[in-house]
Amino acid sequence: MVGALTTAAAGMEAQQNMMNALSNDIANVSTTGYKSQQVGFRSLMYQAPGRGAGEGAVTGAGSAAEIIGENFEQGSLEQTGRSLDVALTTPGFIRVTTPGGAVALTRDGNLQVSSDGQLRTAQGDALDPPVRIPANVEEEKLQVAPDGTVSSGKRKLGQISLVEVTNPNGLQPDGEGTWLPTAASGPVTAAKGARVQQGTLEASNVDLANVMTQMSEAQQGYEMAGKAITTQDEVLAVANGLIR
Repeated sequence: MVGALTTAAAGMEAQQNMMNALSNDIANVSTTGYKSQQVGFRSLMYQAPGRGAGEGAVTGAGSAAEIIGENFEQGSLEQTGRSLDVALTTPGFIRVTTPGGAVALTRDGNLQVSSDGQLRTAQGDALDPPVRIPANVEEEKLQVAPDGTVSSGKRKLGQISLVEVTNPNGLQPDGEGTWLPTAASGPVTAAKGARVQQGTLEASNVDLANVMTQMSEAQQGYEMAGKAITTQDEVLAVANGLIR
């Protein structure tokens, strides 16, 4: 009976973790370049008496939910007409440097000209390598070529670094649609064939209808696990009364 309580409690925690991930997706449904989270369930194990290493390990003590990566499918492209809005139309990322100096990757192409003339993301991350816009160049006259080259007329000002990693799901989310490379993601390299489109932003790829359906299912699962705990508690109370 105690084992049943543990299993039900694990089920409640798993469904709560699922709802937390779905809530985060809903909160970022309007975040440019955001990728929805993928949640996986795994069986928990408990250790039964055994002599050898691994002996007596039995499945069936409930389940756990954890984020296993992001869904990197392309989000819809939204026309803005703004010269410094760029959207990746292929797999890959824009390489940036965070205010703390770390190399990071993003698909948020809502670029801004900072007070020092550098092109930065809306979150304040600078393009890496940096691209500086001269004070006498009007933003509306900037052109961004499909390969990321930024120019004004015939004058090249720099290039947006388009990169990729071997395993995107190995990237570490850093919030606001930014990821940090890790050993699991593999090294950051130039993305062959990557292209951007000027005057466009990539919307979040969160499917709100699907998320709401999943949240409803998770809520029902949480309630069922809670009822199981209540039932087991009542059974234990009856058993204790009989023993007395």
